[in-house]
Amino acid sequence: MTAAAGRPVRVLVADDQELVRSGFGMVLDARPDLEVVGEAADGAQAVRLAGALKPDVVLMDVRMPVMDGLEATRRIVAAGPGPRVLVLTTYDVDDAVHAALRAGASGFLLKDVRPADLAEAIRVVVRGDSLLAPSVTRRLIDEFTALSPGGPRPDLKVLTGREVEILRLVALALSNAEIAGRLWITEATVKSHVSAVLRKLGLRDRVHAVVAAYDAGLVHPKR
Repeated sequence: MTAAAGRPVRVLVADDQELVRSGFGMVLDARPDLEVVGEAADGAQAVRLAGALKPDVVLMDVRMPVMDGLEATRRIVAAGPGPRVLVLTTYDVDDAVHAALRAGASGFLLKDVRPADLAEAIRVVVRGDSLLAPSVTRRLIDEFTALSPGGPRPDLKVLTGREVEILRLVALALSNAEIAGRLWITEATVKSHVSAVLRKLGLRDRVHAVVAAYDAGLVHPKR
């Protein structure tokens, strides 16, 4: 899902701490292009509100009562085309966060994220054209792929040779500009190839392209 042109990005905040919800709300509502449309105090409420309010992005805490953020993420993603999910975590390496990525989360944020980075992370996942949210490091992806069970091995036969090359470079955390410079092609061409890779492999965004590249053995986690 992407936000419709001309209207603010609609955000649902899911966290069991009222102080955290209100803090994020004040930060986001201060941006003219972002709008908090609802708050959820547990995962079950987040699932209900995601269906009712149709937000563009859900900020999802991992540990909540009634239903945790991991199960809530699974249900929101399984419901079909809908909001991107940004997982909130206190620590930058968290087994539940690893599982949330497998469940369909589009990125991660640390709860102590700076206001400007929080706002930009939301814009980033709505566009669907960035590797990871700002607070997530390459180390987290390396540890995620090393610790989490691999998913189904993607069938790269559906990709052209150039698309496989692009997928490998995306997994190495290169931006479109960096890939373009390395391959001597334009950024527009890179973006077109990335879109084709996501479509052919049935991936939601670049974050899951990284996971697919690791699962396919194109790149390997650092040990």
